[in-house]
Amino acid sequence: MPLNRLVIYAANVEDTARFYEKHFDFKATGLPDDRIVELVAQDGGANIMLHQAAKGQRSGQSIVKLVFDVEDVEAFCMRCAENGLEFGAVHKADGYVFANAKDPCQNPISVSSRAFRKS
Repeated sequence: MPLNRLVIYAANVEDTARFYEKHFDFKATGLPDDRIVELVAQDGGANIMLHQAAKGQRSGQSIVKLVFDVEDVEAFCMRCAENGLEFGAVHKADGYVFANAKDPCQNPISVSSRAFRKS
């Protein structure tokens, strides 16, 4: 079975939705009485469901990192910096590169060219 959705518990659902729309081309959808905002991936892949975090839930306390496939990591990071999202250093791995950042809820995210490496 394919993985189609991930849930992020967000302290600020609106800011988090705008972040993923602006930097990763998701489209926010939701019904008027629904407690979840679903971010639909425009080019395929898993959707992100944003749910209001409980008051006692601490931001950034996770063991999950969202990784987005990006062919040109350096160019993507430069475009994001122009729009206010700063990634850390670009790291080289076995035939690919990646860079890390955090979303507005302090969840770890990464962009990686691993999916595009040549075997």
